[in-house]
Amino acid sequence: MKNNVIVNADITKGKINKNIYGHFAEHLGRCIYEGIWVGEDSSIPNTKGIRNDVLAALKNIKVPVLRWPGGCFADEYHWKDGVGPRENRKRMVNTHWGGVVENNHFGTHEFMLLCELLECEPYICGNVGSGTVQEMSEWVEYMTFEGESPMANWRRENGQDEPWKLKYFGVGNENWGCGGNMRPEYYADLYRRYQTYVRNYGGNKIYKIAGGANVDDYNWTEVLMKNAHWLMDGLSLHYYTIPGDFWLGKGSAIDFPEDEWFITMKKALHMDQLITKHSTIMDKYDPDKRIGMIIDEWGTWFDVEPGTNPGFLYQQNTIRDALVAGLHFNIFHNHADRVQMTNIAQTVNVLQAMILTEGEKMILTPTYHVFDMYKVHQDAELLAVDSTFGSYEYNGETLPQVTVSASKNAEGIVHISLCNIDHQNEAVLDLDLRGVIGVETKVSGTIITADSMNAHNTFEQLEVVKPAAFTGVSVENNKLSIKLPAMSVVTLAVE
Repeated sequence: MKNNVIVNADITKGKINKNIYGHFAEHLGRCIYEGIWVGEDSSIPNTKGIRNDVLAALKNIKVPVLRWPGGCFADEYHWKDGVGPRENRKRMVNTHWGGVVENNHFGTHEFMLLCELLECEPYICGNVGSGTVQEMSEWVEYMTFEGESPMANWRRENGQDEPWKLKYFGVGNENWGCGGNMRPEYYADLYRRYQTYVRNYGGNKIYKIAGGANVDDYNWTEVLMKNAHWLMDGLSLHYYTIPGDFWLGKGSAIDFPEDEWFITMKKALHMDQLITKHSTIMDKYDPDKRIGMIIDEWGTWFDVEPGTNPGFLYQQNTIRDALVAGLHFNIFHNHADRVQMTNIAQTVNVLQAMILTEGEKMILTPTYHVFDMYKVHQDAELLAVDSTFGSYEYNGETLPQVTVSASKNAEGIVHISLCNIDHQNEAVLDLDLRGVIGVETKVSGTIITADSMNAHNTFEQLEVVKPAAFTGVSVENNKLSIKLPAMSVVTLAVE
């Protein structure tokens, strides 16, 4: 079957919120400690304790928003233990993740510094599972109140005179599971109560995010929307791409057979159905789409690397992960009317990470490079696209071989991103670019691909999988002929 795409450059469908490219850094394994925070006395070059190489890499991909401190960790985190002189901070056991002892050296001030250095918005997740209304209320006061108050005065004593700007605040996390094993009716009532005391001080306006469903728990979305939709600005959704069984074996990150490649692509594409069905429920109570869908945990979840702490969730990252990232972004773009933020799990050394570190060494993963290739879509206008694609067949099952999304930025440059998920066959496309006024169309592109399904970067070989200039495109009269290699992600710029 012929692959045909029509991109209507003169028909826009709303803005792609830059926060779709958000990140998530939890106190889990070596994400915060070692991955981001090394301390001011470290021999690893750092800025006030935050490692410079990771900082520079994350700035390059224009991280728009960063979620912290969890995750499951958020519902056992007590923020007051993480402020004040570091030598006096209370040590704690991270019971969710590996049972390790944390010294609380990375707390509110350090996180806000990280966001300041990254020039990104902080997204803080409060503790509903084991915390009190007072604790949550005082945290918001500590961070954002500019007048005279016990919390604001304590913040000043701890070295921060001016209040921080805080836009995004999550009222709990996974309260259906690790955040308290609650029923949706119970959490909806708790959400209504807790959010009352997440106050707006001065000119700081908080965007309140309610803890939403796990995967396809549509009843959770129904109950939350019915009972609290007028009190929330966002509702979260969590879904991980897992080829195997969550408890019996998720599958290896690098040593996997062909059928697991196919299953991984199939499960990644399932995100589209989840967004569609949850959105339909949200539409019933919020037809104007005021409430954003916040997919603040997504990505691949495989078995940990052999010999590593099973509670640290450290996994390698291959060209397969790059395709999963690209697939998700194309889906998120095409639901830009409802999806206002997503946060990949996680930023460094955990699950589908951007960056892996080992002591002073650092590598950029294939996923990182897809974020870099797709950053051109941040805050751009989504374009109307019509497409027909051939099938990717494996063992009697079929998936669409190619996915696509397109946008136009403020300068009028059109960016088109394409993913060929077939692990064996190239895809040849005819792309008709309509609505472009101009005598001559210039096209350039970037591709990430590999020769083997499990190609990945290591500390010995840093650039096995990396972007390159894409030459498989020709253009004539605003018609593009494109040849996508097997298992490839491509972003084109048309100007």
